[in-house]
Amino acid sequence: MIAMGISALAGLAIPVALAWWLVKKQKARLTTIVIGAGVFIVFALLLEPVLHQLVLKGPKGSVILGNVWLYALYGGLAAGFFEETGRFLAMKFLLQKEPSKALPAIAYGTGHGGVEMMLIFGVSMISNIVLSVMINTGAAESLLAAAPANALEEVQTQFEQLETSSAGTFFLGLWERISALVLQLGLSILVWTAVRKGGKWFWLFPVAIFLHFLVDACAVVISKSASMAFTEIVIFAMALAVGAIGFLLARKLNQDTEPAAVSSRP
Repeated sequence: MIAMGISALAGLAIPVALAWWLVKKQKARLTTIVIGAGVFIVFALLLEPVLHQLVLKGPKGSVILGNVWLYALYGGLAAGFFEETGRFLAMKFLLQKEPSKALPAIAYGTGHGGVEMMLIFGVSMISNIVLSVMINTGAAESLLAAAPANALEEVQTQFEQLETSSAGTFFLGLWERISALVLQLGLSILVWTAVRKGGKWFWLFPVAIFLHFLVDACAVVISKSASMAFTEIVIFAMALAVGAIGFLLARKLNQDTEPAAVSSRP
């Protein structure tokens, strides 16, 4: 429970602290961070699940779910397409007044990846703490008794997972979310470069979709045959690679938008 508490606090505090630093110290626009958060909610949490309902509940759904390679292919492509398309549209039409430097991309990525970290990890850790308290106080039995028949199995599975999970499992989950945040920041700079520089740089947009797909697909495939720790090491390395690409592009964006030096000669 201590590990869950630390993880919940970090999952909520890291995005908030990063957003505060960008706004107060780097003079980023809060609205850009909010737009990033909103786009993630709309495209990843509202629109993408509609596709999942149509595909995974459809006639071919059982085939996809029963084959790890097909599931990795489908899941990775869906996540990459929806999130990067949402990112591109937001940067193209909602951030037109932003300067072409890297800061708006970083601010957007903080909103996009930060709200993902808060909702998917931070809130789920709080839920786990509540369920753990119920288990330790004996209130779990009354919850199971009151649970609807169609939800009983899911609730029992949650309790079993909590009872068998070690503290390290929750810290690995935090590490995974940090990797995802680094990935979102890197992808945001890739798409921002494609939007702002255009022309021969537009290819970075489909590259962002591919990289997003690759990381998600690898996470699914590797987790089926390797330990959680090994999976997170690989994903962290991939996220760092994308982040490094974003860092190099950010430097170029900042250099290209610097005012030319004025000569002191008459």
